[in-house]
Amino acid sequence: MKRSLGEIEDKVAQRLPRRALMRGVTIGGAAALLAGAAERARAADAGPFPDHPKWRFVFINHVTNNPFFVPTQYGIQDACALLGVDYQWTGSETSDVAQMVNAFNTAVAAKADAIAVCLVDPKGFDRPVENALQAGIPVFSYNADSKSNKRLAYIGQDLFLSGQMMGERIVKLVGSGKVAIFIATPGQLNLQPRVDGAMDSIKKSGADIQATMIATDPTANAGLSKIQAYYLGNQDVKGLFGVSGGDTMNSGLISRQYNLPEKGVKAGGYDMLPKSLEAVRDGFLEFVIDQQPYLQGFYTVMEMFAFKVSGGLIGPADIDTGLKFVTKDAVGQYMETKTRYEGSAKDALIVPRNGPIGG
Repeated sequence: MKRSLGEIEDKVAQRLPRRALMRGVTIGGAAALLAGAAERARAADAGPFPDHPKWRFVFINHVTNNPFFVPTQYGIQDACALLGVDYQWTGSETSDVAQMVNAFNTAVAAKADAIAVCLVDPKGFDRPVENALQAGIPVFSYNADSKSNKRLAYIGQDLFLSGQMMGERIVKLVGSGKVAIFIATPGQLNLQPRVDGAMDSIKKSGADIQATMIATDPTANAGLSKIQAYYLGNQDVKGLFGVSGGDTMNSGLISRQYNLPEKGVKAGGYDMLPKSLEAVRDGFLEFVIDQQPYLQGFYTVMEMFAFKVSGGLIGPADIDTGLKFVTKDAVGQYMETKTRYEGSAKDALIVPRNGPIGG
């Protein structure tokens, strides 16, 4: 809590040693001592950054109401509160690239101080990003990226690598047979690299696995119907795997509905939706992958602020927000603890850690 100059001087005066005055320190000298001590006290109370405008950072998202991005927004809020800046959350509810580009262009016209965007389309954001950079507005990508885009840095999971790691796990779980990998929007850059990575690992393994990419739907109910239809038409399948939170949740629901573990069918995928966690707990999903969406918001704000406060001298740098396989052995803590960091609670709290790190 910052104190006024008068309060600081009063406090320092109380602490000024009486013997200093008794030893002949003049009033002017005492005033100098007070001023110096007050300056040091002010420096101790001040934050690490100089006074700055309340910069406005705009986040362009492809599914603004998706529960996956609740912890991302909490991460943004926390970083903004810490740094004394503001943000706007906008974009599309349905992965409509035209709507996202319109929101992006609006942010440029409004002279946003920095923009973060999910680059879900390979080329659709190239010109808008170049226009923003020409206007002096730094642009970062988060959650989804296009390496050919001129954005300054990417903050999010290494999507192709995560797909490769999922593919390796599929090989170990299934061994051989028919496998379906479900994707809501083929070609979209937050999902397609995961499919590509999984296919790459399966192929390189040499295992006798026939993996097929199956398109579903961005809406949960339509996606569920398509996964159900696929299973009913392919009951010899050995694995059902999603590359998004919705398809993973729906794979778990189908696994539960038809009791697929008893038939030797494995299932798994991405993200920490409540029904997916329940399916992991109950053995209907083998795993879900946590890509830490809170950090995708928190770190992005940090990079934006560092760029602004340093005049572009600091960073930008790509940040991999990581990958964690959550299995039945580890899912309990996620289900029992409601936290802001996983998006299951609003209030901030310190989560106690029991046991060894990595245990």
